[in-house]
Amino acid sequence: MAQAGMKKLTDETAIVVLGASGDLAKKKTYPALFNLFRLDLLPKGTSIIGYARTKMDQPTFHGKISQYLKNVDSDEGSKAKAEFLKLCTYLPGAYDEDAAFKNLNKEMEKIEQERGASEAHRLFYMALPPNVFTVVAKGLKNNCYSQRGSNRIVIEKPFGKDLDTCREMMGALKPLWKEEETFRIDHYLGKEMVKNILIMRFGNPIIDATLNSQYVDNVQITFKEPFGTEGRGGYFDEFGIVRDIQQNHLSQVLSLLAMERPKTFGAEDIRDRKVEVLQHVPAIKEEDVLIGQYTAANGKPGYKDDDTVPKDSNCPTFAALTLWINSQRWKGVPFVLKAGKALDEAKVEIRVQYKDAPGDLFGSDASSSSSNDKSRPALIRNELVLRIQPNEAVYFKMNAKAPGLAFEPLPADLDLTYKDRFSDARIPEAYEALILDALQGDHSNFVRDDELDVSWKIFTPILHAIDAGKLKNEPYQYGSRGPASLDKFVEKYGFQRDNQDYEWPKTNVARKLSAKH
Repeated sequence: MAQAGMKKLTDETAIVVLGASGDLAKKKTYPALFNLFRLDLLPKGTSIIGYARTKMDQPTFHGKISQYLKNVDSDEGSKAKAEFLKLCTYLPGAYDEDAAFKNLNKEMEKIEQERGASEAHRLFYMALPPNVFTVVAKGLKNNCYSQRGSNRIVIEKPFGKDLDTCREMMGALKPLWKEEETFRIDHYLGKEMVKNILIMRFGNPIIDATLNSQYVDNVQITFKEPFGTEGRGGYFDEFGIVRDIQQNHLSQVLSLLAMERPKTFGAEDIRDRKVEVLQHVPAIKEEDVLIGQYTAANGKPGYKDDDTVPKDSNCPTFAALTLWINSQRWKGVPFVLKAGKALDEAKVEIRVQYKDAPGDLFGSDASSSSSNDKSRPALIRNELVLRIQPNEAVYFKMNAKAPGLAFEPLPADLDLTYKDRFSDARIPEAYEALILDALQGDHSNFVRDDELDVSWKIFTPILHAIDAGKLKNEPYQYGSRGPASLDKFVEKYGFQRDNQDYEWPKTNVARKLSAKH
């Protein structure tokens, strides 16, 4: 929902993409704008101006952004691409010169005057490295701020490297741009399954009623990438996996999963609740941390094999961090945030593992002839799993009676896999959803300044400990599940892995029962 007083931009809007020659703009921003254009969701009278330091002419720029526009091979797609490119112009210019920004302003005014509109709205999208955020924001405010409409600025992460640098950045931006004009983007908040968390929780009382310390044993929030830094090692080494993934993406997921019910689904009510739950999280302790760094394996280079990475780097490419929420709802429940590069698969998921069924109604599988099986509990733990990517899904792992004459439980699930359940459903890209939110004035899925502050308080002490070398990385092979001690780490917080009994998507009942007897 749009914030009170924020106008939806429905006409005469200039969208300025700062850093238009960079990878983020070419691979994410422009494709998102193209999809919104095809869905007729951009304001009427939209112009899109690319701005960057790189000098190039219009055809060259169009060629660079065109290669990342999808579904353009058909006649309709080719026509849509041609019409979209008519909206897109390019202007080279410096990031630290008023004269360059004045030139940008003249370009916008020229377009606005040609249209003869009474209003002129402007949205500035900063697809830029953080070292130029402040100087560009200042240049835009001083030279390109519209006096005849709404102004909005979209800022990409990272928002600093720790609490002090974040406060320094936010402090420099605050006098220039009002909070309601500022949209701090974390693209994970635009992902379909992350946006689904609130409806899943508060639209289904039976689910929200079990999300508390009475029923939940532990929560695992996992981010896995099957590739390494791929030539970006020098840049990545400045930040590491904790700053890159856990401090922002995964803590956002945690806050949506753990927050209390908001008064409304208005942007500020939602963000108030997110800040509130993070205020209950103390700084991460060193004993609640496992970090790792990938090494060469399976024909793939190790992290330090990258010439841009210092050979003595202590930068983690994998981290498992346990956070504790000292609120009435969650006290005593560990939230384990795991993220890593060069792992065995691509996967992002939330896994809520519930406590064991009370009592010993089913007991152990005493009828089994195997001594190993006799000690195995007959029941698996219930789990609520939200698979954010790939193949969006929500499923609930449960126990069911094995089909047939035997009265024995078998693992099963209630499965909502989106591609199977919803026909003709198009799941938008995260950037697509968030740019539309910014145009509509909806801050719900953007990060507020006080939320950043409280989040950095949680992560800064452990980041400083890693930077100082107080915590050392455990090596793990490229293509593995991560450090060898990972299983012991998560088991320490109560997690039970039941994969040996669980088959998906179908269970061979005969084989299961014969294995038990």
